[in-house]
Amino acid sequence: MNLHQQKKVFKEVTIDLGKVEKELEKFLRVDDPILAQTCIYLLKAGGKRMRPGFTLLSGKFFDYNFEKLLPVAMALEIIHMATLVHDDVVDASLTRRGRPTLSAAWGNSVSMATGDFLFAKALEMIVKIDNIEVSKELAKVCIQMGRGEIQQIKSSYDVDQDFKQYLYRIKRKTALLIGLCCKLGAMVSRADKRQIWILSTYGHCLGIAFQIVDDILDITADSKILGKPIGGDIRQGIMTLPMIYALKYSPDQSRIRELLHKKNKTEGEVEEAIYLIKKSGGIEKSRKIVDLYIEKGIKNLKELPDIPSRKALIELARFVAERSY
Repeated sequence: MNLHQQKKVFKEVTIDLGKVEKELEKFLRVDDPILAQTCIYLLKAGGKRMRPGFTLLSGKFFDYNFEKLLPVAMALEIIHMATLVHDDVVDASLTRRGRPTLSAAWGNSVSMATGDFLFAKALEMIVKIDNIEVSKELAKVCIQMGRGEIQQIKSSYDVDQDFKQYLYRIKRKTALLIGLCCKLGAMVSRADKRQIWILSTYGHCLGIAFQIVDDILDITADSKILGKPIGGDIRQGIMTLPMIYALKYSPDQSRIRELLHKKNKTEGEVEEAIYLIKKSGGIEKSRKIVDLYIEKGIKNLKELPDIPSRKALIELARFVAERSY
């Protein structure tokens, strides 16, 4: 999402998102010189701030109070930042958003310490949220995210994974946090149970679609636009939906199986795997699943008031489905 698209979609909460950004910079300003550098580096990396955006837009349907939503939006974004830092260490990623990852620039030790520090700062922010139910929801989701990450590590290079196992993993890795952004925005704004469920389900569906699109782009995108080399999942042995479909339907499935199962692939083998997955129809089948989840999420929104925030959430859903980076 470029700056123009972001301003358009988040028009209803643009001013408040700007305040979130300023508060994040203040909150993560620390005395330690290394942490000060790494935190600023992450903040200036050009993230979309979609999670605070989801939180604020979800609150707009009800009793919107920015001061109450601010610590929630900040805690969610800091948790997201921490998971990205840890992910880049685990995946040995060298670039993200067109810049060196924290681990590439400062090393794994500093990166892990920064990620841990961010989780601690998120806890500090959560204490400021005077709502025990919000704290419980945040804790539950963080535990599940950890389980999802461990599941991904355990299942590396396992070419016998199926759609159900893949869904289990990406639900915990991505969808739960996006669903939580919408859920907490509604909860803090005093929505009723049905309304909270609607927004939570919308966020969950978008999270599933978002991760599937991520996995498609890792095979199909222009690496300059994506901001990192493609084929990372193939190198790391992470089985994604296009791969699962290729293994099931491609006439070249035995060769694809051999390539995906192999550790320490050459660049030529990575390129061959990309070519065979594209040729298999796995990308097209995966996009159909994206469309199903996007439509399911949008359909639920019809029960909510027809206000500009509903239109914004629908536009966000369309962006997730159509994005190229």
